[in-house]
Amino acid sequence: MFEILMYLFESYIDAGSYPAPDKLSRKLSAAGFEGEDIDEALSWLSALREQNSDSYPVVLAHSGMRFFAELEFSLIGAEARQFLLFAEQQKMITSIEREIIIDRALALQQKDLGLDKLKLIMLIVLWDRHHDLSPLLVEELLVPITSTQLH
Repeated sequence: MFEILMYLFESYIDAGSYPAPDKLSRKLSAAGFEGEDIDEALSWLSALREQNSDSYPVVLAHSGMRFFAELEFSLIGAEARQFLLFAEQQKMITSIEREIIIDRALALQQKDLGLDKLKLIMLIVLWDRHHDLSPLLVEELLVPITSTQLH
């Protein structure tokens, strides 16, 4: 699925968004992606689109410290958790965006999610919410990611 997310970002960054699910499914299939991976990615993206700031308590926007739950500890690697908190402290993301990123990471049900994968999730979440990303932020989040790291 991560290969699909990277493909979407690289293919549609200039357009600001990606096509509707039916059209996107056909394009991804034509690009050589497997049906199961396409379905998983489209489901993940659909859930992302359904999330908005209203889904989170107002107090979250003004929260001080974030403690990770046991499930989050088991599914998100230490380096990825540290980067997520660093990104919030540096105002790269808001506390609400942090929660959306955590939600999308947990949705993958992948143990010990690494930094590169978390950065890609962060990139897709921010792209979905802002469409116009700072080139420096994009560069930071697109550190050399090889296809073997995305599997």
